[in-house]
Amino acid sequence: MNIYRLTFSALLIAVGVITSHLVFIPVGVAKCYPVQHTINVLSAVLLGPWYAVFNAFAVSLLRNILGTGTLLAFPGSMIGAFLAAVAYQKTGRLLPAVLGEVAGTGILGALAAYPVAKFVLGKSVAALFFVVPFLASTTGGSVIGYLILKCLPLREASQRLVTGEKK
Repeated sequence: MNIYRLTFSALLIAVGVITSHLVFIPVGVAKCYPVQHTINVLSAVLLGPWYAVFNAFAVSLLRNILGTGTLLAFPGSMIGAFLAAVAYQKTGRLLPAVLGEVAGTGILGALAAYPVAKFVLGKSVAALFFVVPFLASTTGGSVIGYLILKCLPLREASQRLVTGEKK
């Protein structure tokens, strides 16, 4: 286990939980949360798939425990984080990571949220109900994550810090 990755992961989770009551857009039974998608993109690029999925799960879990999130946060955030990380691993480029987050959360995660809403939350919604709000939230958050990564000075040095690599 890498202490740098673990520490950075904890920092991202803390930011996700702390900002959850500050930045969200209520849409029906869902709360669209763009900061989560920013964290997903950062985790995917800087930490890799397993940390990205764990971070998404941890933020979703803590938000639910604190009453600032819904169960719908789990499928969208975790699928998006995983696809973003895999896309980045395969290509080494930021844009595929952003597109992985958008497709994973906005389409696949939105479709996976339907059974959660229907069978767990008892809400009658159309199968495609969550696609538009999830896409709006993830697109905004993913673009913010992309811009942060593009604007970071010494991105390679930042990545070495997170991975613990020596020069």
